[in-house]
Amino acid sequence: QVQLVESGGGLVQAGGFLRLFCAASGSIASITAVGWFRQAPGKQRQLVASITDSGTTTYADSVKGRFTISRDNAKNTVYLQMNSLKPEDTGVYYCNILSQLGSIWYPPPWHSWGPGTQVTVSS
Repeated sequence: QVQLVESGGGLVQAGGFLRLFCAASGSIASITAVGWFRQAPGKQRQLVASITDSGTTTYADSVKGRFTISRDNAKNTVYLQMNSLKPEDTGVYYCNILSQLGSIWYPPPWHSWGPGTQVTVSS
């Protein structure tokens, strides 16, 4: 099982930017899709961005136009560029592989979560 470890979080003022990194312990070339999730304080973890092996990306409405997900198979890394950050973007960000059921992408229960990386946006 490929392990994914997140990094790049921090404290930033509203309007600022951060770049998150999702580093894999092995090759990600064979992974169909990877997603970035956010868990805000007191809320459930939600998918904010995903990318397939063909480069197709999807975004939650709340981050469209501000966040960009990308992957570099040669470096076994998936990135999340976050611009124009808002206080409501605050939370712990996780990456995970995604499985597909119909049109729904979901993290498979058999794949463990990484430690996440904290993002705090001050107003």
